[in-house]
Amino acid sequence: MNNKRVTSFDVAELAGVSRSTVSFVFSEDKQSRIRPETRQKVREAAEKLGYYPNASARALASNQSNTIGLIMTRSPRYIASDNFLPQIIGGLLDIVKQEQLELLIDWVEPGQQIQTYLQLSRAKHIDGMIILTPRFDDLGLNALEQLDIPCVLMGQIPECNLPYVDIDNRASAKLAVDYLIELGHRQIACITNAATAYSSAGQRLEGYRDALKAADIALDERLIRMADFDAASGYTQMKDLLAEYPRFSAVFVASDNVALGALAAIHDAGLSVPEDISLVGFDDIPEAAFYYPKLTTVHTPAKEIAEESCHLLMQLLKGEIPLSRTINIPTELIIRDSARMIERSHITTY
Repeated sequence: MNNKRVTSFDVAELAGVSRSTVSFVFSEDKQSRIRPETRQKVREAAEKLGYYPNASARALASNQSNTIGLIMTRSPRYIASDNFLPQIIGGLLDIVKQEQLELLIDWVEPGQQIQTYLQLSRAKHIDGMIILTPRFDDLGLNALEQLDIPCVLMGQIPECNLPYVDIDNRASAKLAVDYLIELGHRQIACITNAATAYSSAGQRLEGYRDALKAADIALDERLIRMADFDAASGYTQMKDLLAEYPRFSAVFVASDNVALGALAAIHDAGLSVPEDISLVGFDDIPEAAFYYPKLTTVHTPAKEIAEESCHLLMQLLKGEIPLSRTINIPTELIIRDSARMIERSHITTY
């Protein structure tokens, strides 16, 4: 069996065309005036020889990388423990493969956004990018508005003109806390999913505050803690809450990843959910239905968010005008076993 690598020269020789014609065919150059029958002849020759165009050469010929980037504003330590992320990547890959593109995944540290965005766009490593979990303090977003590279945010930043796909984090968080209030809870703590510099964290915290205000419940800042995306931070913040202010009957945890740690801290304190403390999460990651107890949580349609973000980016890459540059995906509260009804006069003291 001949293991010699097949080249574009071999394809050109078999098809009876020039190497430049082969290059134009596989670069999908719409400007080249190559007859359909010639394109067909080249593709048949390539299939017969088992030829696959080199990605680097193809990009050089077309001045396109045929790659889009998923840029995450978190370090690999958090990314590795994020149970929400695989759904996002899976949704993106479904569309990317349909479009015969590649997906580059990269991350950027806070404070390094401008340099990273400029490097990716100017070096032509990617043709467009999707930014996951954008931050309010990301000065690089302003720079992206001026660059000639299509970009979609997976999350909304006020006063930023870049197109985005998101859920209504504020209203969804209010829905979760409203449910706890309907169950009779008045002392309700909150553990955010991340620092409030992240758009989703700030918006979910505002939803918590909205629900308390609407129910005429006084806001107690001592009941609010900031987590850091993962279960370990949820454990630390819940342990701190129980030690410093152990007078609450319920907690809204703005991430199921974080909620896993919060549940462990409650159990380690000799308490149980929902008998001692009711808990409502956010995201409805696949594992939420298998926690003990099964987690009541806000369902965030991660795959749909990813797919809509990718569809929007594809429209921009093709020079099309989207019907809308802002897309909001509905959420719903999934009621399981982690929250229970209590008397309105109930106050838990540990």
